[in-house]
Amino acid sequence: MKRRAWLTLGAVVLGGGGVVTYAAANPSTDHAARPKRPVKVYDLALKAASADRQEMPRTDTEQFSLLGVTWTGGAKRLVGTAQVRTRSVATGEWSAWHDLELDVDPLDRPGPKVRGASEPVWVGPSDGVQVQVVRKNGAGAALPKGLEVNLVDPGVATDAETKTGTTGAEPAGFVMDGTPDPTASDTANPDPSASSSPGDTASASPTDTVTAAPTDTVSASPTDTTPEVTATASTGAASPTTSPSSTVTPPPTAPKSTVPEPPIRSRADWGADESISPDAPEYNKDVKAMFVHHTDGTNDYTCDQTPSIIRSIYAYHVQVSGWKDIGYNFLVDKCGTLWEGRKGGVDLPVLGAHTYGWNREAEAVAVIGDYTQTTATNAALTSIARLSAWKLGQYGADPAGTVQLTAGATQTNYFGKSFTSGSLYTFNRISGHRDGYNTQCPGGLLYDQLPTVRAWAAGPVQGLKVTSVAGGASLSGSTYYTKGAVTVNWTATTPGSLISRFELLADGKAVATVTGTATSASATLPLGSHTVAVRAVHQSGKATTTAALNVVAETTAPTFTTAPTLSLRTGTVSTTAVPVTLGWKAADDKALRSVQLLAPTTATFGPTVTSSGRTAKPGAATTWSLRANDYAGNYRTASLSSTPVILQETSAVKYGSWTTRSSTSYLGGASYSSGSKGASLTWTFTGRSAAWVVSRATTSGQAYVYVDGTKIATVDLKSATTLYRQAIWTKTWSSSAKHTIKIVVVATTGRPTITTDGLVYIK
Repeated sequence: MKRRAWLTLGAVVLGGGGVVTYAAANPSTDHAARPKRPVKVYDLALKAASADRQEMPRTDTEQFSLLGVTWTGGAKRLVGTAQVRTRSVATGEWSAWHDLELDVDPLDRPGPKVRGASEPVWVGPSDGVQVQVVRKNGAGAALPKGLEVNLVDPGVATDAETKTGTTGAEPAGFVMDGTPDPTASDTANPDPSASSSPGDTASASPTDTVTAAPTDTVSASPTDTTPEVTATASTGAASPTTSPSSTVTPPPTAPKSTVPEPPIRSRADWGADESISPDAPEYNKDVKAMFVHHTDGTNDYTCDQTPSIIRSIYAYHVQVSGWKDIGYNFLVDKCGTLWEGRKGGVDLPVLGAHTYGWNREAEAVAVIGDYTQTTATNAALTSIARLSAWKLGQYGADPAGTVQLTAGATQTNYFGKSFTSGSLYTFNRISGHRDGYNTQCPGGLLYDQLPTVRAWAAGPVQGLKVTSVAGGASLSGSTYYTKGAVTVNWTATTPGSLISRFELLADGKAVATVTGTATSASATLPLGSHTVAVRAVHQSGKATTTAALNVVAETTAPTFTTAPTLSLRTGTVSTTAVPVTLGWKAADDKALRSVQLLAPTTATFGPTVTSSGRTAKPGAATTWSLRANDYAGNYRTASLSSTPVILQETSAVKYGSWTTRSSTSYLGGASYSSGSKGASLTWTFTGRSAAWVVSRATTSGQAYVYVDGTKIATVDLKSATTLYRQAIWTKTWSSSAKHTIKIVVVATTGRPTITTDGLVYIK
């Protein structure tokens, strides 16, 4: 539904008989100069629908962002279910039903004004609520008395919020004047459900807008000392009538930790109203363990809403539940920002109210959100690990270790393990809330992540491995080769903020040191063989080192043991391309990597390749350039220049009968044919490689080949298919010289004819 644009005036009766006027108005959309305003708490009584059920139908309210259900008696339990649904200010839509967590730790020694309470749940800016509380079937205890739904508007408290407007929309209505109005009717109905119609779809009309009063009294203490605290409706200011004394004298200075303190935002950063929690903090002797909690509620909050969420939890713990302060020592949001919770000094062993029976020897950090179906972010886990390592490190404790804690209450935990008050029990130094109390907190998926937190917090660095070696180094077999420069890249699963440094080791000695967030390091090695490794030093001082890598630094270039050569090969010849073979042999004193053809075209060959079939343009001098590369990056270049030459048949010395044939399929458009036995053609040239070019067919015959007067081959030109311009016979010499090639017709029976297209040689 849309936000109402009218102004609704009304009055709320205070507990002392005074009246506070209020106004419900359409909010301003300009947050550029948002004024500060205090946190507001609204208490709405539930009505009995039956002996086993109390409820509130859909009801218009002042704006709020967090809520919970409470009842009279801090030691009483609600055996059943409490469900809420809310209406979003932004969309006007009603949410699904949300089950409130009722297994909330009681205070160790609750005072008479402390209320029983569900865990609060952050719902974001809302202006409507519906509640139903149902007793569990068969439960012996009736629903507790004084059931209320308590709504918290976090207000605007910090300078950052006034500048950026990050706490959501302005409330639909907020207290304008906290001074009791003597003219207001004293018959104003304080029951916010009185004007609402029952039923699941009921909604108060504009003229019946229900506005709950701010809470007017708060009484709290987690110990057996319970001062009376009175709050003013307009400001929330409070002053105790008595002051409790600390049970343990705080240490004069905070113990120094074995690891660095992580960044922790202060209470002022989230806008704590210290006036509502005036009692002095109490201190334990030390911190033996850290309990991990979650706050429940949505995970869809944005991290700039965190101050609002913490203020709301603080108000709920103090002004609703009646505690002396927020229960958690620390909180962390999904972005990994750590926040101070209970006051007293983040570096001191402040007594909290977080884990029933175990508060006297431990502190707690709560992850904002619900982690029953969602895992916590790595950022949050990282901050928990850093915080736990620092706090436990103040007392020389290993975060991955265990400790015996003395039970402060007789109870059973989530896993069915029983504890007897005064007895010792073994806990992980970093434990989940459910390890000490019967609750799902911190959610099953976050609980399953605690082994990772312990490993990160305690060290050594986990998952360290080299991913690559660069900087001019290349791998051959199990050895890297470089001219000297080397860059080693690595990864680790332990977050960098928990790592003191990385060291690049050469032959066991550090040659480069980088920060814990780095992922690579570089160095220049002297010539010779080395071992290289990466050492990660955790903030605890524990170190882990990767397996050593073999690295050779060398600057010797490869050699061409056989200079590049070009020779003719069999294949089809044309006036633009002659088939040739480029040959070479290269070697390296360490490890040859490749041979590259640089000109007249490009190609790359493996280290064992010594030749490549190419084509060359006849009649033109061509430079062939090769480069041999080793794995270290050294190289050597070698070149040769050569010219393939086509000798037409007309340039040969003829003997016997030859017939000229014409066709575009022949080189130059013509060829010679002869079937006369003994007919011959002779070419003389100076070169180092030659190839006879012929036509082939099913009727082609045979010919003898003479080189420099010696018969060296009988060539059969028969082919299943007709082929033209075929280099069918080749000969290559080690050097260039004058040679004579003579072909003689054999006159093979049944197929005496041969057709020759000329001779090609390399000049």
